[in-house]
Amino acid sequence: LQPLGVVNVNVKDFHLPMTDTPKQLQSGVKAFTDAGFKIVAGGNVSLQKEEQLRPAFEYAKTCGFPVIVCIPTPETLPKVEALVKEFNIPVAIHNHGPEEKNFQSPYDVMKAIKNMDPRVGMCIDIGHTERTGVDIAQAIADAGPRLLSMHVKDLANSKDRDSQVECGRGILPFRAIFAQLIKQGYTGSVDLEYEIKADNPLPGLLESFAYMRGVLD
Repeated sequence: LQPLGVVNVNVKDFHLPMTDTPKQLQSGVKAFTDAGFKIVAGGNVSLQKEEQLRPAFEYAKTCGFPVIVCIPTPETLPKVEALVKEFNIPVAIHNHGPEEKNFQSPYDVMKAIKNMDPRVGMCIDIGHTERTGVDIAQAIADAGPRLLSMHVKDLANSKDRDSQVECGRGILPFRAIFAQLIKQGYTGSVDLEYEIKADNPLPGLLESFAYMRGVLD
């Protein structure tokens, strides 16, 4: 990540295993900070079973996550809200497109959390949002202060989750997305989720960041 000029990172269980001891987790966090990175979120974390909830918040507290990107269910969501209040750690519910049972688009999340604590927010994944046929920039506007995190990627085909390409080569409206984020004063992170070419990701990562930075300029 260092050659990319990246500072903010969203870490996953792959990087900081939830099965690690608190001492191991603190050592893992230190490795990120010593390398010049700032952890801005942790997850996705599954919050779909009651026995997962408190351990997930204890894990997030140990790691110092500013926000937990998560996938709850309508049944666990009230208990998640209670833990948000107890631990004072916000959560950002991630939408997962047409295959997801409960939270396909950002509007499904908005509907579920509209009367909840403001620290119960959302993480808009623009690729999954595109595949639901939702206007991404409008969804960002409608989310307003509930938007706590974002995952970005680009797609060549609006209906095919496996059509991911480098940012700028696909069809997603990055200019409109960034313009709306600037308009509403979004202060969270925009996290690239590059899920292709795992054997040699650096060229595609460089291209994707260069494109997005160019759009912002």
